[in-house]
Amino acid sequence: FQAKRIVSKKKSCLRYIINLRKSHFAVYVGEEEEETKRFVVPISYLKHPLFQALLRQAENEFGTDNSTKYLTIPCAEDVFIDVTSRLHRI
Repeated sequence: FQAKRIVSKKKSCLRYIINLRKSHFAVYVGEEEEETKRFVVPISYLKHPLFQALLRQAENEFGTDNSTKYLTIPCAEDVFIDVTSRLHRI
């Protein structure tokens, strides 16, 4: 019985990971919680000052003890796309 629970728990965790490319992570973007959109971005963005500014904004909005399972950045989708497109060109 416990093995079934472990397997089902692993399957639910895999749902969040399975659509990610290697060395990428998922982030949810949106000003309102109900209207967030999922983006998959390279891990290398974490080192860039522009992306770090977005993360600081998320920390200021949500704090460091976020009860959700997801990394959420509270900014307009077009701002996020602008920042990530700039990083993609570098």
